Amino acid sequence: MRFHTLCLQVSTRHRDPHEMLLDVKDHLEQQFFHFLEHLPLVVALLIFLWIGVLVINAIAKRMRTLAARHTGTAAARASQLKTLASVFRATAIGILGFLIFMELLKDVFEFNLTPLLTSAGIAGVAIGLAAQTIVKDVLNGTLFLIEDQYNVGDVITAASVTGTVEGMTLRKTSIRGFDGTLYVIPNSQITTVANGSRDFSATTLNISVDFSASPDKVIALLKKVVLDVRNEPAYQDIFLEDPQVLGVDAIKGSEVIYPIAVKTLARKQYDALREMQKRIRMALEENNMLPGSPYRVPGSLAIPGGEPKEPTPVDPTSLKAKEVNPFTGEGL
Repeated sequence: MRFHTLCLQVSTRHRDPHEMLLDVKDHLEQQFFHFLEHLPLVVALLIFLWIGVLVINAIAKRMRTLAARHTGTAAARASQLKTLASVFRATAIGILGFLIFMELLKDVFEFNLTPLLTSAGIAGVAIGLAAQTIVKDVLNGTLFLIEDQYNVGDVITAASVTGTVEGMTLRKTSIRGFDGTLYVIPNSQITTVANGSRDFSATTLNISVDFSASPDKVIALLKKVVLDVRNEPAYQDIFLEDPQVLGVDAIKGSEVIYPIAVKTLARKQYDALREMQKRIRMALEENNMLPGSPYRVPGSLAIPGGEPKEPTPVDPTSLKAKEVNPFTGEGL
């Protein structure tokens, strides 16, 4: 700007092109020497920026290292540290770069920042009105962090999408679906969050047994099997309490439902449930207990180990007489 103004002034004062070139040369020399005078400041600011970025990266790396050490019950804390690390790095580098840029404008280029800051306030209002969605994204992202609603690594349902949180910034949240699809959701579109990775998981395992089996024997058998799985070294650390066989829950046809309540660490129940179902299947077979069916009438099949039932004789006098259509002579 100063160079352009000088050229205009020179062009109005001198008509000789040679004198104009000399004035421009003198001005460029003055600017060069002015830059050399401030070169130590420029180098110092760049070194400060470089050191600041190194420190920020080191802090973020340290936070990720601490998060990697947390396992088991501290998994939620680890996710929170990973989220804070990514947000801290992006925000801190942005703020540091902005401050260095403003310092260069003020001290090196002798730029008057007062009009710029004044216009920045007005421009900020205009930009805020024109970009309300972005402002809402940032506000929602800030609230998500402050309230600790979810973190990187959590399995959540947000904006009708279910998956694992892979990344989170103040503006957007990245969720990896169970089929591998990556969803990028602006934070302003997240109104309700269902977090399946907090505290514990409670699951009900419904076991179907045939009506012919004694409920007392079935309940005793199920209790033995689930407690055996509960006490296995591979599974005992994930259970928060002993599984509970709740008794008979429903009867449909020849099917009797026995629910088993299981409470484990968050999202750690799947392997234990698979092992329970495998052992229950084998135990029912060993004790000659059939699986139930809602479409089979009790007594329609022979009881395992018993004699088949004889069909009940029908009294022919109780049968309804066959009706005949008087117009066609055909039976109805």
